[in-house]
Amino acid sequence: MQAPPVMETPRMAVTWPPSLWAKVSPPGPELPMLQGAVATEAVVVGAGFTGLSTALHLREAGIETVVVEAAEPGWGASGRNNGQVIPTLSRHDPAAIIARHGDAGLRFVHVLRDSATILFDLVRRHGVAAEAEQSGWLQPVHTPGRMKIAERRVKDWGSHGAPVALLDAAAMRDRLGSDAWFGGWSNSSGGHVNPLMLARGMAKAALAAGATIYARSPAVSVEHRDGKWVVTTEAGSVTARALVLATNAYTGEFSKRLAPEIAREVVPLLSWQMATQPISHNVAATIIPGREAMSDTHGELYFCRWDARGRLVTGGAVAIPVNQASRLPPMITARLQRLWPQIGEVQFDYVWSGYIGMTPDYFPHLHRLGPDGYAWAGCNGRAVALSVALGREFARAVQGVPEQDLGLPFTEPKPIPLHGLARRVAPLMLNLYRYRDAREV
Repeated sequence: MQAPPVMETPRMAVTWPPSLWAKVSPPGPELPMLQGAVATEAVVVGAGFTGLSTALHLREAGIETVVVEAAEPGWGASGRNNGQVIPTLSRHDPAAIIARHGDAGLRFVHVLRDSATILFDLVRRHGVAAEAEQSGWLQPVHTPGRMKIAERRVKDWGSHGAPVALLDAAAMRDRLGSDAWFGGWSNSSGGHVNPLMLARGMAKAALAAGATIYARSPAVSVEHRDGKWVVTTEAGSVTARALVLATNAYTGEFSKRLAPEIAREVVPLLSWQMATQPISHNVAATIIPGREAMSDTHGELYFCRWDARGRLVTGGAVAIPVNQASRLPPMITARLQRLWPQIGEVQFDYVWSGYIGMTPDYFPHLHRLGPDGYAWAGCNGRAVALSVALGREFARAVQGVPEQDLGLPFTEPKPIPLHGLARRVAPLMLNLYRYRDAREV
């Protein structure tokens, strides 16, 4: 599997992916490297959505907080994704979550239900410029039989107060401007953002609230000794009462010693994103005219949303991870033309990738590492809303909120056997998804 671009050394400039977001987003804040020993009340490892949300919520509660980031805020998955704000998991709905985790699962369902609103409220509260549009999220179904999935999800989420609605084929055709789907469902609290602008804006908000963020300072190890957490980097260390490890799919990418059990419980899988040239206004008005985020029921996911400049931002995958950047555009062009014949010629200006953290059970794995120590991994492609909401919950945990009042269903880390082999063969699962996608349910 292709590795993500990394820094040549921790002290050299960070190389950003050739993404639309990196091109159009204003620069992030200038941040120092960690040099020497620092003491604080709470230390957060990772300046993606989870880490920055945790830091911001901790500072709002008056808790001294230091963030240690391997590259720059938003460099990893948080700044590379499609930017869809989806308040669900990819596979599991409330009944399955509660069956697995009991009362903690119910509290987690409520966090999920509110996760998109938590994100958009944070953007509004701090004035974060993130091209945020709370325009809703649509999940169309790609075969008639999969309407049963939509019906089940609307009933399940609706019973927990989520703003969901079932859409028949005609309603979905009106919402998407395409007759390629057979109905589906919607959640009006979702939407989309420029994810890199969101990460950089959250970093600025955390700094303004009094947090300290060190960049280009990969954490080498974490340990609990003498009643304190110690995060060590190549040039320094941070000692703190509380720790939040917020590195997800990149946990093992900079140091194999950081948290090996957590690194080996997820498979970092490359997710490819693509942005078209700006589409003419007349055509754009006929494609997802309400500007919702959209991702359907294919295992080989079909997903799409508009950006602020009239570009369709979509993506895809190939089973054999070779030359993806050149092989994907023709495939995705044909897909878009099949879904929306009115689109005409398609050109992609940007093609980029980043890791998502996949777990074998498709659940996020949340952990209590020890006294006042927390971590999670396994976004399974639904990290934007979830990460920001989890940051709020981890901040509440650090503040001493009892576990029975947190939306955090903790489990023990379970490393995947033959993890290295699993990473190599994971892209081949696409063939299984395609087989399943072609069948009726």
